[in-house]
Amino acid sequence: MTGPGKRAGPATEPESGLPPPGGMPDLLTMLSFALLAVLALLLLWPLLAGGHAPNPYLVGGLLLLRLGVQILRAQRDEKLKRPASWALDFLLIGLIFYTASNQPPG
Repeated sequence: MTGPGKRAGPATEPESGLPPPGGMPDLLTMLSFALLAVLALLLLWPLLAGGHAPNPYLVGGLLLLRLGVQILRAQRDEKLKRPASWALDFLLIGLIFYTASNQPPG
């Protein structure tokens, strides 16, 4: 709603900064959720079907890709900057790669 002294801006709620109800999330948000869904399927499939665990390099790579998407999203919206969360993600990804590199071949 625009009135005297108010500018017409992007379609967001002024107080919360959230998109209006029923609005579609942006492409990077959908990509982030899609990467999470792929990770969930990769990690749950061996539990449900009794197969082998996914390659840790694949899991670490997907997490690293998702972290890159999160950082890109934060460049567009200042409210999404969470450096402590990113540091924890880097630590987790590093541990996954460290564990994968120390596994015996085979």
